[in-house]
Amino acid sequence: MIYLDNNATTRPLPAVVAAVTDALSLNWANPSSTHPAGQAARQLLADARGVVGRLFGAQPAEVLFTSSATEANALALHAALAVPGAPRRLVVSAIEHAGLLQLAAAREGVELVRLPVDARGVVVADALPAVLAGGAALVSVMAANNETGVIQPVAELARLAAAAGVPMHVDATQLAGRLPVDFTALGVRFMSASAHKLHGPKGVGVLLVQKGAPFAPALPGHQERRRRGGTENLPGIAGFAAAARHALAAPASEPAQIAALRDALERGLAAVLPLRVFGAGAARLPNTSCVAFGRLDADVVLQRLARAGICASSGSACSAGGTEASHVLRAMGVDDEAARAAVRFSLSADTTPAEVAKVIDTLQAALAPLLAEALAA
Repeated sequence: MIYLDNNATTRPLPAVVAAVTDALSLNWANPSSTHPAGQAARQLLADARGVVGRLFGAQPAEVLFTSSATEANALALHAALAVPGAPRRLVVSAIEHAGLLQLAAAREGVELVRLPVDARGVVVADALPAVLAGGAALVSVMAANNETGVIQPVAELARLAAAAGVPMHVDATQLAGRLPVDFTALGVRFMSASAHKLHGPKGVGVLLVQKGAPFAPALPGHQERRRRGGTENLPGIAGFAAAARHALAAPASEPAQIAALRDALERGLAAVLPLRVFGAGAARLPNTSCVAFGRLDADVVLQRLARAGICASSGSACSAGGTEASHVLRAMGVDDEAARAAVRFSLSADTTPAEVAKVIDTLQAALAPLLAEALAA
């Protein structure tokens, strides 16, 4: 199997599996207990908090463990809106993850304002000051888009938000472990991420909360410095820490090496098939390529890939009425037919040149006849 769907989830590292197993079998006590077994678990939790904090450039006290990035996003929205006197208004980008958009839209009595993006999929930062003139409880923008891989100008947006006195949340789910990220340097109030996007386990995420920032918990309880009730998922957190250690130890050349393979994939496909690269011309995650082969429906492409044992994904979502075009590509001005043709390849450090070559050969053999038939028709 060739796995090129790492933006959906990544394969857990052996060290991660070992850390989860050890926590389950050797360190299974409740970290809130005062006896020796509980204190050993508490130390494991503290060590993990420090390692994850280092990965994000945050202090251990700013690390709040959650069940997922989705929960972390929900906690950030809740905390921002719970500040006394906060405007009932949220500002997000038009290309945020569907989960965050749904969370924001579900807030009763809260106005949701979407920042536009240009044709490359980059948030138009110049639009923010005028929007913030009307006030907002929070600005929330992802660091890098999950579909196109386009990296967003979060530093510039954070500066503009700070100038307007509005706190900001950054969803770093796709950026974490792939490119450096510095929570402290950005100066934002919140940042969220998920372990399973950087070769950690599913079921554990993180919300970074700026030290001293007001924070109203959504779940009562003494855990996580009274910011999130419920016994901590220590096995998941231990696995998250193992994944963070691996990311911290990765060679500085790794992103460039992955980007070189991504570029080789796109060059190879463009040489043999009609290819459109979404987000071309913008800074992108080194591992992400979102493309279309003419207007050939993505489902057709993915079926041929699956038969060859190649895993990739589509930017479209299934709905009761059929396949719905990606809201990200729509925001970029892509028409629905072209958006439904989008296929996403997301590589990892495990991807090899031989795998890239096989993908190119497989698609050339499978799609060239279909595209020729479409032209003839």
